[in-house]
Amino acid sequence: MTRTPPSSRTSTHRIRRPLVVGLMAVLAAIVVTLGHPLLKPFSDSGSGSVTPGRGSSVRPPAPSLPDRAPPDSSQQDRRGTLDEADGVVPDGATVLDDDVPAVANLDADLLAALRRAAPEAADDGVAFTVNSGWRSPEYQNQLLRKAVSRYGSEAEAARWVATATTSPHVSGDAVDIGPDAATAWLAEHGAAYGLCRIYRNEPWHFELRTEAPDRGCPRRYADPTQDPRMRP
Repeated sequence: MTRTPPSSRTSTHRIRRPLVVGLMAVLAAIVVTLGHPLLKPFSDSGSGSVTPGRGSSVRPPAPSLPDRAPPDSSQQDRRGTLDEADGVVPDGATVLDDDVPAVANLDADLLAALRRAAPEAADDGVAFTVNSGWRSPEYQNQLLRKAVSRYGSEAEAARWVATATTSPHVSGDAVDIGPDAATAWLAEHGAAYGLCRIYRNEPWHFELRTEAPDRGCPRRYADPTQDPRMRP
């Protein structure tokens, strides 16, 4: 057997290696130029999510939050977060807090009646807390939107929250009093001060009725939808 000299084998390998590398480079160039389905299983949708290629059984992922439509701007407050200047009441506010706009902006006669009643209630161990008083139109509109969302319709929301154009809170003619002991005290003694419950479904809501000390409080409405003042 004739053996190939080592120098010949080395020469042969040196010749074959460049040929193989060159052929692979040519094939790669052809694939890139013409395209190949195995190299493109997905296509970019351009929105940050991936869409399956044609014939693929893979479902696309759910869109990320930035890809979804933004909330309706009409449902957002025009001035951002509401505060005490709009009638938001700080915890523990009383009828004596002149530095709280929800109290200070109440009708003067209503506030005077509350301040006459408060010491008498205190003698019975009852303190008045103001849960809500005067409100800005923006605050009232926010409360109405929340009521519609909570109760599912404008008609049902109207049983609890009036519009900004009809609400006695916006005009400063209504106050919501707490806790339960205070509302119970006013339900029994409030008429002597002209302070009356107006709606059967809102035991916390009081308004001034100047004839009440002599005639008693008027008959209560079932809810605000029965009140003629709430009708446009």
